Order: sequence, then structure tokens, then C-alpha cells
Amino acid sequence: MLYIGIDLGTSAVKLLLMDGDGTVKNIVSREYPLEFPHPGWSEQRPKDWYRETMQGIKELLRGFSGDDVAGIGFGGQMHGLVILDADDNVIRPAILWNDGRCGEECAYLNEEIGRQTLSAYTANIAFTGFTGPKLLWLKKHEPENFARIRKMMLPKDYLVYRLTGAHCTDVSDASGTLLLDVKNRRWSKEMCGICGIAEAMLPKLYESYECVGTVLPEIASELGIRAGVKVAAGAGDNAAAAVATGTVGDGRCNISLGTSGTIFISSAKFGADKNNALHAFCDANGAYHLMGCMLSAASCNKWWTDAILGAKDYGKEQARIAALGENHVYYLPYLMGERSPHNNPNARAAFIGMTMDTTREDMTQAVLEGVAFALRDSFEVAKSLGISVERTKICGGGAKSPLWKRIIANVLNIKVDVPETEEGPALGAAMLAAVADGAYATVEEAAAKIVKAADTVEPDAELAGKYEARYRQFCNIYPSCKALFDKLNRLSEF
Repeated sequence: MLYIGIDLGTSAVKLLLMDGDGTVKNIVSREYPLEFPHPGWSEQRPKDWYRETMQGIKELLRGFSGDDVAGIGFGGQMHGLVILDADDNVIRPAILWNDGRCGEECAYLNEEIGRQTLSAYTANIAFTGFTGPKLLWLKKHEPENFARIRKMMLPKDYLVYRLTGAHCTDVSDASGTLLLDVKNRRWSKEMCGICGIAEAMLPKLYESYECVGTVLPEIASELGIRAGVKVAAGAGDNAAAAVATGTVGDGRCNISLGTSGTIFISSAKFGADKNNALHAFCDANGAYHLMGCMLSAASCNKWWTDAILGAKDYGKEQARIAALGENHVYYLPYLMGERSPHNNPNARAAFIGMTMDTTREDMTQAVLEGVAFALRDSFEVAKSLGISVERTKICGGGAKSPLWKRIIANVLNIKVDVPETEEGPALGAAMLAAVADGAYATVEEAAAKIVKAADTVEPDAELAGKYEARYRQFCNIYPSCKALFDKLNRLSEF
């Protein structure tokens, strides 16, 4: 049997074909546009996701028999708001996870409703990327669109709906809406009331590995697959990536270096950070996880290399970097504001420390180190909660860089395990489809049989010591800039 994993990313949809033993047979990627209608805003059109996904599935299956496809699973960008009218038509472009327009709404939720109240209802506080604040923004600024809403869903769930006709989501993705009672894995009636929506507008909840339906006959015919192919609920991108790296069970860690960057720590039991610097979410295997998320990670390197340097060869740009732990240039990686742990949509990226002898390589190195330092900010929060992490898995586009993996291992001073098959959420989604089809009894069983480590990057004591001193310096920069960021944001409003 064959299983399709679909990762609906921010810049492209990645499709993966896996057999029942976990061997990857084919991979396809198709891009679609990202729109920035206002500074700090980020939108996409769901029709673009659907078009490229359908074309991608057809391309993925060339040379394979569609009759062998037994299941489809999804991973995808979290938090995005997709709204449908009474005829299930998309009302407006989706407002994405890295959109920063909801600052006022988050302030209202966190300060007037109150952080303690929000945490009691959802185990989390409001962040600008979350879905609940987007609803409040829509209610205030686009009341005519808000009034038309009959169903709302998350990005990957729109694809599930188009393929199956089911209005559904999974608990891991729903955890990032600020509408889910995470501890009890159900929608929060209180949060629905605060956001002014009826619970009937929300999709039906499933565990990530559950079958939500089968591919519609007309879609199956168009794709050249047999009728009755099962579709798994899937998971938010980070939860799906954790499945792909075997980060399931208690006390395991995964770092994702995608467009965003995350530290993901799995837990058998529910637990929340009392300061809410880390998110407390449901996991893809029926348990829970803590997650620190920075909004710009590999996207920082892409921006710097592609847009600023005008280069495309990432390896070449990094090849001449040699003096690790000695760079005098620092970089704040807040291109789209920041979530964990600062929760500040006004934060902005910045270089500091340049001199007349600063080189192109110094700047590139600063970008890689700045992302690693920002990941450590969340790692430090986890340590303050008494969580001990001695090693981590790593995935995402940035994890293809040997230099970046070495920097992260030494900045965090932990072992970094590199999976043999590093395909992130798309592989995790295919594994969830295999569980939904019954090929594996549990997500843990699938991970144990499929996921293998190819390499381990170990920290060097001397270099880790140098990075310790550099990180302490890095920690001073954001607090010194915060008031300036807030002031610059106020000025930009005029």
C-alpha cells in the first residue's frame, strides 16, 4: 500500500509518497504566492493551495498505480484563519500564522479578559498569530465578512474539506486557535463567547491519527485513485514533524528549522508554563507537548541570502565561515515580529555590532547564530520549568546545513540527532495516514519502525563555552531595543 503525506507550508505545498514500510518513493513540491497587503500582514488564497495540491498529487503519482493508494494525511501551517459562507465559499483570503495585525486584540484578550482567565480556558495566552484574535480583528474591521461566517477552519483543514466534504480539524492544530480547551481536548464555550462565534461554526474535532472520511468519488476520479481512500485528520506542522522525527512519548525534543523555528518537547501528561512563554498544545499521538515558536527562522537565511545578497547557493555563502563563537556581529531574527518568548508583534530584525572590518561572512554567520540564540531563549524557559533535555532531533529546510546544525548543537550545548529520512511534516502526515488505515496500531509503533537516526552532532566543550558568553550578550539586545521597536511601530501608523 502507498500513503500520501501533504504538508501545506507557507511558501509551497510538499507532497510525499510513502510505502507501508516507511520508504519514501517520491516527493513533489509546488509553490504558491504569499501576499503582504500591509506591513506586518500576511495572507494567502485557499484556492491556490487547492490548485497546487491537486496538481501535486497527480505529479506525485506518475509512474505509480493510483489503486495502491490507501490513505492521505495532512500537516500544515498552523493558526491561519479560513472562513466559509453558507454555501461553503471562501469569504476572504486566509490570514496567516505570521500575520501581526492583531496586536490590539491580543492586548484586549491578555489585559482585559486576563492572562489567567485565558490560560484557565485554553492553557495559553493570546499571541498575534493565533486564530482567536484574528476573529476579533475581523469582527471590528470587516464586520460584513464576519457576519457571513458559517464555518471556520485552519489551512490544512480546507484541503481536507475539499477532498472529503468534512468540516473537521485535529486537536494539535486546534490547540493554536486559542479556542480549544487543551487539557480536555474540546472546544471552549467561554472562548467562543468572547470571540463572538457559535460553536457550530467550528469544525469537528479528531485525534490526528483518526480517519475523518474518504476521498469524494469525483476527486478520486480526477486524481486517478480508487474510491474509498481514507483521509486522516492530520496535524499542525510541528506536531506532524515531531511524528516524522520520532518525537513521540514522554520528554523527547525536536527542533524545526522551517520558515518558523520551534522547540517541541513531548509529554505524556498535560502541563502548562505558568508564564505562558511556551505554548501548551495537544500532541499528534493523543498526548501533549510544550512548544516555543519563533516566527522567522530559515526564512531569515532565505531573506538574507536571496533578497539581500542576491545569491541562491546557501552552501557557498556558508563555506567560508570558520571562526565560530567569535563573531562580533549579532542579529535579532524578528522579521515578522516575535512570538516565543517575547510575544511582541512590534519586534523587528536588526544587525548590531558591525565595524569597518565586518565581512559578508560575518553577517551570514550572525543570521545563523541569531536564529540559534532565539531558539535557546525558549530552551531556557523549558529548563526553568525543570525540564531536562540532553539531546534533540532536528528537521526543516535549515537542518540541511551542516554548519547550522553545528551552531545549534553548541549554542544549546546538547546532542543533535539527524533523522535518516528528513522530510518533516509531509512524512509525519503520511505516517498518520498509515495509522488511520490500520497499517500501524499507534503513532508510537509507526515511529519506532520507520524513524532511524543517521547522524549525531555533538557539542564541543570549548565552542559551547564561547557560545555561552555570546548568548549572554545576545540576551541584552532585545530588552535594550524593545522601547525603540514600540516607538517605531507607533510612528509607522501615521
